[in-house]
Amino acid sequence: MKPNENHHRIWTLVALIPPGKVVSYGQLADLAGLPGRARLAGRALKLASPSQNLPWHRVLNSQGKISLQKGSDAYQRQVKRLQEEGIVVIGGKVKLADFQWQPSLGELLTLPF
Repeated sequence: MKPNENHHRIWTLVALIPPGKVVSYGQLADLAGLPGRARLAGRALKLASPSQNLPWHRVLNSQGKISLQKGSDAYQRQVKRLQEEGIVVIGGKVKLADFQWQPSLGELLTLPF
């Protein structure tokens, strides 16, 4: 699948998630102006090139859980990266009330789309 404009919107937002904060796939889609497209957000992250160096580890499911297979190398990498940023991960889950990114209106108004 070739990346399209919607994928680029998702990538732009992922790059803006500050260290120590997380978003859900659904929130990411909503912020990109693509409500109800959480799965698109997930596909966009899969299509991202490693050279983009996106902080993919800051994106979780709607319950604050890591979506990767528990115990896999990628799962362990995500847990480690989140913890290095001071995010508490217990049983593969992050308490969204404590760590969810809530961008300001100013941040949203400066987006290039």
